[in-house]
Amino acid sequence: MATAPAGGSSRYLVLAAMIFAVAMTFIDQTIVSIAVPNIQYELKLTSTGVQWAVNAYLLTLAAFFAFGGRLADTVGHRRMVVLGVLVFAGASACCGLTPTGSLAEAWLITFRAVQGFGGAIMFPAALAIVVQSFALRERGRALALFFGIAGGLTAIGPVLGGYLTEWTWRAIFWVNLPVAAVALVLVAISKPVTEIRPAPMDYRGLALIAGGVALSVFGFQQSQVWGWSNPAIGLCIAAGVVLLVVFVLVEKRTASPLIQVDIFRIRAFSVQNLVLGISMLVFVPVFFFSSEYAQIALGDSSSEAGVFLLYFFIGFVIASQIGGRMLDRGGAKRPVVIGCVLAAVGFHLWAGDVTSLSFGEQQWDVVLAGAGMGFMLSPASTDAVNRASRLSYGEATGITQTVRNYAAGLGLAVLGTVLVTDLRTRLTDSLVAQGLPHDQAEATAAHLSQVQTQSGGSGGAAAVPQFFREDFAHATQTVFHWMAAIMAVAALVAIVGLRRGVQAEVAAEDQDQEQPLPSGREGGA
Repeated sequence: MATAPAGGSSRYLVLAAMIFAVAMTFIDQTIVSIAVPNIQYELKLTSTGVQWAVNAYLLTLAAFFAFGGRLADTVGHRRMVVLGVLVFAGASACCGLTPTGSLAEAWLITFRAVQGFGGAIMFPAALAIVVQSFALRERGRALALFFGIAGGLTAIGPVLGGYLTEWTWRAIFWVNLPVAAVALVLVAISKPVTEIRPAPMDYRGLALIAGGVALSVFGFQQSQVWGWSNPAIGLCIAAGVVLLVVFVLVEKRTASPLIQVDIFRIRAFSVQNLVLGISMLVFVPVFFFSSEYAQIALGDSSSEAGVFLLYFFIGFVIASQIGGRMLDRGGAKRPVVIGCVLAAVGFHLWAGDVTSLSFGEQQWDVVLAGAGMGFMLSPASTDAVNRASRLSYGEATGITQTVRNYAAGLGLAVLGTVLVTDLRTRLTDSLVAQGLPHDQAEATAAHLSQVQTQSGGSGGAAAVPQFFREDFAHATQTVFHWMAAIMAVAALVAIVGLRRGVQAEVAAEDQDQEQPLPSGREGGA
């Protein structure tokens, strides 16, 4: 039988505990982006190296989310939240202790990956606890609070991170430690009660999905370094795709699979995951690229760049609350479609103003883009999990978050390639116009596109030549136009694929028939 929703104030105490638990994962999606130029400058990393510091986190999240969801269902959601918080906090402390010198890049990327693993075993368990604590008709509002407040804490991240970075970039990782302490105290007080559904662990499936995710994104990420003419790029991407296809085929024949791929036969679940996957190509990368734009093209300090991103979250947090209430009243289609359209328009307008090198001309574009993403992300995520009622919520959450984070990692890799390629072309033209021979201009442009960003955020506008600032702004414009097009595709998928109406509650007896595995209870006093 399904666990009865918690009652009264206790469920909101549980909600608060889970918000603080996952807040670290949200904060780290933006706070690290603010510090990118400073991290590059102090550790002497290339643009590709620091992108891997961001992407290692996203890739590990994507590779292990399904594992985290299944593990939480097997050993208990509350236990996995506590373990995930401890792993995440420990890895954060180690990131802050990154040594300078030859070990720096490998150290930082390794512990960013460990952070991702901690988030992967924590987040599905936390979201499953929230879902099981609220009845279906209240779930949209509860998860709007969950994502909205967590998003609000994320909005604080860039501002706080900006000021912390001016002291030391290492503090952006150490700030997770007090957040983790609050989360553990609230979990101990609220004592959430959830189901345990023991099942064998599918390590074969885990190896296939982890390898497929890593290789496919690695190929796109390295294309800007090795070049598309290098056959290793195509081999990496092809091998990753093949592993993911084999994963699906193997899962269909596995008695207790890591992911029950047959769940994608549910139309609404498949469509919502497709919408989420498309939109996440944009959602996380926008923090990285807009932060670099603010510090390089605008010459802002890291704290000023944090305020830049705050405008995005003003729109995001407000719109996510409206979208959650629209989901409860009339279903997911309207807020998802509206959100995708608003985001597409917002990114298009933002692209048009980004070359002005004036934040005043962009601020409402930023708010509109953030509002569009807030409008659609929470309803799409909530509706996807609700549609998967035949599965445990931990497993269903693991599926949706795997899709989201794989797409985010892929988006960062692909759009990063777009940015660097466009920037190299523009820099080459600018250097040729200044009198350099074409071959020398190409070599200089390739070097500048990798290392010049190290001066952003540390030396400000004076450290970056004017022609580089303008070329970087135009390259960012190209990226934002891509983002607008991607969100337009997401809107089209939602319009065609989603159906109107509020989802009906699934009868308890139907859930019992669809969930035959033995279950237990976790938590309590």
